[in-house]
Amino acid sequence: MENSRQQTTDSQLNLRSKFNMPIIESAKKALKQSRKRQINNLKKKKAIQEIKKKTKSAKDLSKAQSVLDKAAKTGYIHKNKAARLKSRLAKRVAGK
Repeated sequence: MENSRQQTTDSQLNLRSKFNMPIIESAKKALKQSRKRQINNLKKKKAIQEIKKKTKSAKDLSKAQSVLDKAAKTGYIHKNKAARLKSRLAKRVAGK
C-alpha cells in the first residue's frame, strides 16, 4: 500500500487548465474539493488494484481484507463488492 501513496501531480490530472477556472468563489471552492476527491479516489483505486494483484499468502490476505473493509466503510465501494473481492482473494490464496 506504500506505493499507492505516491504524489499525484497537477499535470497528471490536467488540473491547471486556464479554460476551466471558475469566477465565483463558491464554484472555485467546489472545484478545489472535487479535485481533492478525484485524487483520493484515484489513490484508493490504485491501492485496491495493487492489493488484488499482490495477494499471495495468508498475511497478504489479511492486509487485503483490511484495505477492502476500509474502502467499503468509507463508501468508496459497496460492502457486497468488498465481500465478493475478499472471497475471491481467499479462494485464490487457499488454492495455492
